[in-house]
Amino acid sequence: MISEQAIGIFDSGVGGLTVAHAVTQLLPNEDIIYFGDTAHLPYGDKSTAAIQAYTIKICDCLLKQKCKIILIACNSASTAAFELVKEYVGPKAKVLDVIDPVVEYIGQNYENSKIGLIGTKQTVFSNVYKKKIDELDRGIVLQSLATPLLVPMIEEDFCHNKIIDSLIHSYLQDPVLSDIEALVLACTHYPLIKDQLMLFYKDKVKIIDSSGLTAQALKKILECENIKNMKKTTGKMHFYVSDYTDSFSRSAAIFFQNKLVLEHYPL
Repeated sequence: MISEQAIGIFDSGVGGLTVAHAVTQLLPNEDIIYFGDTAHLPYGDKSTAAIQAYTIKICDCLLKQKCKIILIACNSASTAAFELVKEYVGPKAKVLDVIDPVVEYIGQNYENSKIGLIGTKQTVFSNVYKKKIDELDRGIVLQSLATPLLVPMIEEDFCHNKIIDSLIHSYLQDPVLSDIEALVLACTHYPLIKDQLMLFYKDKVKIIDSSGLTAQALKKILECENIKNMKKTTGKMHFYVSDYTDSFSRSAAIFFQNKLVLEHYPL
C-alpha cells in the first residue's frame, strides 16, 4: 500500500533534521528515510549545477526505497533543484520543498509588513523568496541578508558558544534587517540557533521557522492524496549519509535517540 511507504527527507547535513523531527512529532506513524549529503555540505556556496547533480543522485536513493513523498528539507536545494526534482521524479512520488509553506504563511499573516530573511548565498541571491512574496501582491517588503558562516559553524557543533553569539550579533545588526516585524529562517540549520536569535531580538521580532510549517504542509498533502499512514505503530527512522561525520551522528542522536540507524551511501 502506498500509504505505508516511507517519506524521504534530505538535506546537505544536520539542518534537515529540524524538519524531520517536526514531521515525526506531527506524524508519528510515518516511516522516515533521511539522507544527509555530508560529503558535499554546505550546499549554500555550491553552484546550481552541482546542487542539482547531488539532488538527483539522492532522489535515486530515495526512489529505490519507494518513498511516497520526497521532502527537500534544504532551502538551497529547494531553490536550485525543486522544479528539476519534480520533473525527474514524475508520478513516482510527490515532491515538497521548504519554501512554499513559509511563503504561504507570510502571505496570510504579514500583509503590508516589513519582513527580514537570513539564509545561504544560494538562497538569498536567487531572490526566490522575494519573487514568490511579490507575486502575492500583499504589500510585503522583504529584506534579505546572506549569512554564509552560520551553517559551517552549526555543522561543527558550535551552536552554543561565544563565537557563534558574536557572529549572530554581527549579522543581525546589519542595517538591512532594521525595523522588521519578523525574521524568516531561510535555512533549516538555523532553528538550531533559534534561542540565540530570539534572545537578540528580545521577543520583539517573530522568528519564522520553516520546520513546523513544512510538517503541516506535508500532513495536508498526505490527507489530500489519501496516503497518510493509518497504522497505530510508531514509524521507523532510517538515515543515509554520503560521508560519516561525528557532528551528524551527535545531532541525529539528539533528535532521534532510540531510532538511530545510520548507513553509508556514497554519491
